[in-house]
Amino acid sequence: MWVLCLTGVDYFSTLGYQPSMAFEAAGRLAPLATVLLVLVTLFGALPVYCYVAGQSFQGQGSISMLEKLMRGWTGKFVVLVLLGFAATDYVITKTLSAADAAEHLIHNPHWHDMPEWLQGQTLLTMCLLVLLGGVFLKGLSEVIGVAVALVVVYLTLNIVVIGSGLSYLVEHPAAISDWWQKVQAGEWMLKDAPVEGTGLGSVALVCVLFFPKLALGLSGFETGVAVMPLIRGDASDTPDHPVGRIRNARKLLISAAGIMSVYLLGSSMVVSTLIPAEELQTGGAAANRALAYLAHGQCELQLCSWFGDTFGTIYDISTVLILWFAGASAMSGLLNLVPRYLPRYGMAPEWAKKIRALVVLFTFINILVTAIFQADVQAQGGAYATGVMVLITSACVATIIDQYRKRTGSTARRIAWPYVGITVVFVYVTTMILIEKPEGMVIASCFIAAVFVSSLVSRWLRSTELRLLSFRFVNNESHFLWDALRHLEFPYLVPHRVGGARILAEKEEQIRKVHHLDANVPIVFVEATLGDVSEFYHSPIIEVTEEEGRFIIRVTKCASIAHTLASIALELSKSGTPPELHFGWSDENPLAMNLGFVLFGEGNIPWMVRELITKAEPDPAKQPRVIIG
Repeated sequence: MWVLCLTGVDYFSTLGYQPSMAFEAAGRLAPLATVLLVLVTLFGALPVYCYVAGQSFQGQGSISMLEKLMRGWTGKFVVLVLLGFAATDYVITKTLSAADAAEHLIHNPHWHDMPEWLQGQTLLTMCLLVLLGGVFLKGLSEVIGVAVALVVVYLTLNIVVIGSGLSYLVEHPAAISDWWQKVQAGEWMLKDAPVEGTGLGSVALVCVLFFPKLALGLSGFETGVAVMPLIRGDASDTPDHPVGRIRNARKLLISAAGIMSVYLLGSSMVVSTLIPAEELQTGGAAANRALAYLAHGQCELQLCSWFGDTFGTIYDISTVLILWFAGASAMSGLLNLVPRYLPRYGMAPEWAKKIRALVVLFTFINILVTAIFQADVQAQGGAYATGVMVLITSACVATIIDQYRKRTGSTARRIAWPYVGITVVFVYVTTMILIEKPEGMVIASCFIAAVFVSSLVSRWLRSTELRLLSFRFVNNESHFLWDALRHLEFPYLVPHRVGGARILAEKEEQIRKVHHLDANVPIVFVEATLGDVSEFYHSPIIEVTEEEGRFIIRVTKCASIAHTLASIALELSKSGTPPELHFGWSDENPLAMNLGFVLFGEGNIPWMVRELITKAEPDPAKQPRVIIG
């Protein structure tokens, strides 16, 4: 129950602005468009995320699924793009929620007694964001429990408001008849109707075209997966396959989607039929706070004897708090995403692992975004919907790829056609949002560009870190020979290109001749083979063999040749005299070699080995020497 409430802080809080934004987008057709939205929720997003829950049960979501399905720089590129959209989603969740919370406060009659400087929408929104950042700096764990009670109270108050409205409609069916007549007559209250007409066909077409504008009602699924580590499973669950946790996570997703669907349908119907259209439009008393408008008794109709300033103020407090906690949920999402990916990719400075530094950074970004949008709830809707829909679409794509790889048979049999159909729907929804509100893509592009630029710069700056996690060994014999090499103090290491034209005997002859090494001086050859060069940290696998009197260290799964050679030389230096590394001369272009080093783990190897050794071991007496000849 309490995990459902944690999910609901983000998901259910959209009731604070969704009914108003639905009317703003679809006019009097909002209830019908909401029906389509609910169908897409229950038969589209829900099945996809139930599958994601089964594959990403550590709470890492669809981004993690795609990371596992796409290797190398392609996978990193996709993850960085999705992180940009996720940042858009979470940042706009915070700023939009804070802006709508400010809207509720400003329209509350008791707030008029507050100082003048707190009456402005933008400044008040910024104050709420700074307050949220301050709470995170102090620690949020103490107030998480409040979220559970808050969701229960908020949903209960909405039951009263929506239930009273639906009860009134049952007792006064003329209100529904009047609404339906206006719908049939083409009086849809749309700014730009894409088609003209009065028939049901025209109504259906407009609903299909306009329901993507209601996509904010689909938020919350990523959060539902993210909280999976908090879900209790069965005693028989294993770390690799927690059947009980997966089953309960799916129950949570179904419950959350079912509850939200009922609230969306009920609120949309009540708002569209009982509140005058002019009050719901921009600048109207019900804009961005439709249910609060009813709770305050501002509607001319007598819906409930409780409604008025007192009940409305209670409703406002509940709404402001849950919107504020939605911002807290978004902040948690950001703090969870960034340290999970970017530092591991070498694409963020080490301070990015520190929560306090990230809180300050994100709070500054939130204030900047709020200033750009002037805390306008409607204006931020496009960017929010863009982030939400791209993440859901990515989950669909991840599901299709994962199922295709797991199935056998012909191509047609391996394709999960139901999920393909769902993906087509979400691609359509995303496309319509981008066409209708391209500013959402502009904002997302800014975040994506910021992620890419900062990531690549950070990767470049951190390229001289040693990056070694540990050495692994093919077998016990290799481990034994490795220890022998460490203690016997072989003085010379000679890197040999795997697959090179020259055999080891020729290579040894040339090295001894060019570097003036006596025939009785032992040489150890090192052959390094690249693995996933897009990885930043690596744990190379070592195989040590003795062939024709020569010791050969073969290393695989390297992220970088230079880092591997430097790590081996430094490790062999720990138990004796530092060895010398003898390289041959290369005529490659220096710029091309440097770029190859950063992106592909090879290029400019001798110079980079020396740089890595110098940085890792400041004592010159303990540094392995690098010799090029």
